[in-house]
Parts: sequence; structure tokens; C-alpha cells
Amino acid sequence: MVFLRVVVTLVAIAVVAVTGVGWAAYRSVTTGFTQSDVLAEGNQPKSAGGDQNILIMGLDSRLDEKGNPLPAAMYQALHAGDQENGGYNANVLILLHVPGDGSKATAISIPRDDYVDLAGCPDDQCKGKIKQAYGLAVAQAKNELDAQGVKDPVTLEQKAREAGRKSEIATVRQFLGGVPIDHFVEVTLAAFFQIAEVVQPIKVCLNEDTSDSYSGADFHKGVQEINASQAMAFVRQRRDPNTDLNFTDLDRTRRQQAFIISLAHQLQQRGTLTDVGQLQGILDVAKQNIAVDSGLNLIQFAKNSTNLSGANTTFFTLPVDHFGMDPNGEDVNFVDLPSIHAIVRQLLGPPKGSADPSATAGPSPAATPTPDPTASTIDSASGVVLNVVNSSGRSGLAGQLEESLSARGFTRGSATTGSIRSSSVVEYGSGAAAPAQQLAKLLGGVTYESNSDLAADTVRLVAGTGLSVPASLGGSASGSSDGSDSSDGSDSTAPPTPVTAVMATGKGEDAPAPTNLSQMDSGGIPCVK
Repeated sequence: MVFLRVVVTLVAIAVVAVTGVGWAAYRSVTTGFTQSDVLAEGNQPKSAGGDQNILIMGLDSRLDEKGNPLPAAMYQALHAGDQENGGYNANVLILLHVPGDGSKATAISIPRDDYVDLAGCPDDQCKGKIKQAYGLAVAQAKNELDAQGVKDPVTLEQKAREAGRKSEIATVRQFLGGVPIDHFVEVTLAAFFQIAEVVQPIKVCLNEDTSDSYSGADFHKGVQEINASQAMAFVRQRRDPNTDLNFTDLDRTRRQQAFIISLAHQLQQRGTLTDVGQLQGILDVAKQNIAVDSGLNLIQFAKNSTNLSGANTTFFTLPVDHFGMDPNGEDVNFVDLPSIHAIVRQLLGPPKGSADPSATAGPSPAATPTPDPTASTIDSASGVVLNVVNSSGRSGLAGQLEESLSARGFTRGSATTGSIRSSSVVEYGSGAAAPAQQLAKLLGGVTYESNSDLAADTVRLVAGTGLSVPASLGGSASGSSDGSDSSDGSDSTAPPTPVTAVMATGKGEDAPAPTNLSQMDSGGIPCVK
């Protein structure tokens, strides 16, 4: 049997698709990709426990990976100018978190215009849009290399791009609170277009008719099939003559996520990834305009990434506090950094192999354990079914609570994932008020309330981002729900601004506000604005 493995990435998005069985025939798959050693430099933090964080960078460059202009016909199809346009901004930034235990993967989109501290002050600019870190470092490197007498255009381009990758990765790592970045994939506009050409037509869905002369978008309401050139317009559109639609760059981010989900869904439905010819075609064009770090073993990653298939990836867009202008008068997104750090920790889950000695050290030999008053069974829980909904963004929390609380007397029910919310609640059906009240008390006094829609003798725990899991139930010693050791010291005590996730399918005045954490699940073909 052939197992589907899908790794999605592109400018606006690209798909590198691989299969588990059959890879013996493609041992040369990594040959031809531009490879980078920037992540091998220095003592970079790495994920533990088999987890992998992969940064997907989509460049707005109208050049190939060698710095050469694209064919004229491609510029016409891209509807995005020529080699004089674009530059080296990283207009797409997605951190893909793949848990080592095979649980659900998480893709975190970073709005490209977030106003941040740029790591290392590339080209003497210490603050700017997060997308600019790459291009500023490229410009600085080219000037320095030229002054050193490096004139070969290929060498100049490759060395400058290495500086750009290093700067962008460092800036993203810093912005997200020091999370490890284990690998990266870099994609250009050309790669997106070439892959879309191989797999077209591509099915997408929109909530209403929309058009945009800048991107070339001209779409009708509902599900429709589009070609490669239209796909470029779909993922780049951020304007519409109808001002009631209130388009922003965040809507373009949601378009990118929706396109990834739709494309992955269609590749599964069509069986494209079991078609040797089409698979080879995707890989051939991907190699021309995609760069990866030298430590990313695509074959091994393909075999291990079962949790990227189907609907097993959840996409989030990090929240923006408000829109405004920088000192140069450019439109930017202002963010609340402590909230960003806290949200990212919640989405990625507790770090495995934490350096915090309290996480692994046992009790002192001279210490006498103090009895835990919450360690006993919960009265009247016998025969009561407990269902847990994980709305915290913390990977594996529902299963952890199901296991811990079944040991307290509850009958183990379902463990599911819901939309992110800040508050937690314990709901109960008839006959389950007493154990629900005790459970709410055990969890620090969260709200508990009856729910007539629940079956008799049933309790449902909806775990939000603010839930502090007691140590007796597997939480951290401090009771923090995210399990973080806050190693950067910048926000160890600052509570995150309450952020509620909303499905990223709103339209017009009902569209998600910039302060909302947008969520999109990878099932089917989502409709977007």
C-alpha cells in the first residue's frame, strides 16, 4: 500500500508531495534542490522528542534560485510584473510544527507586515516588517561582497541569499519567542506557478463574486476550478472594488491557507501522488525554484510524516493588535509580543526535554512526599462519561486529561479538538452535577453549568487557553497550561491578551477582526472571502 505524505509550501504556497512506498525509485529526489547550510552554523536550538519545526518562506522574487530572469511567457502568466519587480521580501511565512508522536500537525501563518525587531539589524535597519529581514540582508551582503571583489553573478546571488535566509530565520525565531527552527523550505513565485501548472485545474471556493485588477483576480461565488495563472491571482488578491468586503493582508493569508488545503485535498482525491508521471513532474519543477536546508532529509521526512495527510493539520494565523504606520509612513501591523509568545507556546504544546530541572528531577532523598488532596477519586464519577474538547491549541491535552481523569473514576469518552477559546467550562447532563462540580473545583474553580443537550450521566470539559492543569493531572509544577520554561525571560509573567480563534471563512463586515486568532482545519475545500 502506498502511504500519502504531503508537505505543503509555496510563495504563496507550494506543494512538495511524496509517497512512503515507492521512494526507493526516487533516491535522487534531493539532487537538484538548492541546499543551504545556514541552520548548521553555530549552536542553533533544536526541537526534542522527535518534533520538527519547519519554516516555509515564500519569496516575492521574480527571479529563479540562481538570480536569473524567468521566461517572458511566465511573467505574463504571473500577472506580477517582471524581473525588475518584487525584490526579496519573504511574503509568505508559515511555521509547520510536526509532532514526533504522530499527533495533529500545526501550521502557524505570520502576517507579512507585522512590525518587529529585525535580528542583527540587517542593512542597519533594526525595526521593520517581518518580511523585510530577508531582502535587507541580501542587499547588505551584495554590497559587502562587491566591495570584497566578488563579481561572479551566480556566486554573488548564492552568498547573498544565504545571508537573507539566515536573517529571516533569526528574525522569525526571535519574534516567536525563541522557538527552535529545525528546517526551512524556500519557494519563489516561479515554483508556485510551475507546480500549479502540473496539477491544474485546482478547485477553490469563494463566499461571493470578487475581482482585483492588481492581481488579475476575477472569480465568482461558490466552488470553481481554476488554472495555474488564476491560482496566482487567487493567493495574491488583497483588494476588491467593493469596499464593503474590507479586504486586508490577513485575508490574503487565509487565501493561502485555503489553497493549501484545497490542493492537498484534491491530490488525495485524484490519486495524483500514486501517479509516477505526475509525481515526477511535480518534483522536477520543484527542484528549479525551491531551496531547502541541507539537514532536511526529504525521504525520511516523507516516511515519518503520517500526520500531514488527510485533515490532520490545523492552520492558524497569528493575531494583529491593530493596524497603523511606521515612522516612514508605511502601513504595518502592530502586535502584542507577549501574547504572540504565549499563543505560540500554547499551539506548539509543552517543550519536550525541557531544560527546567524540576521537569525531570525526582524528589530529594530526604524529602517526605506530601499527600495530594486531589489525588483521590471524584465522588459520584463512577458511571459518568467524560468527553474533553481541546480548545487550548495545546497538542495532546484532551487525551492527557481523558487518561488522567479516567483514573479518578470517570468513564473515558471522546477526546476532540475545538476552536481556540480563552475560557474553560465544565458542562453536565442530568445526573452528573456533583462530579462536574468537583471536576471544576479540581481544575482551579472553572465555570460549571448544566447543558440539556448532553446525555444523562455525561460531563463535557471544554479546555481553553487559560486552563491551568494541576500537577496531579500531568500539568507543570507551576500549573502553567503551556508547559513553557519561558527561557527568553521577556514575558514569563505577562498574561497573554485573551484571543479567541474564529473560523477563517467570514466575509464583509462579518470577517474576522485583526485581533482574532484565525483558525482553519485541513478538511475539504474551505470557502473564503
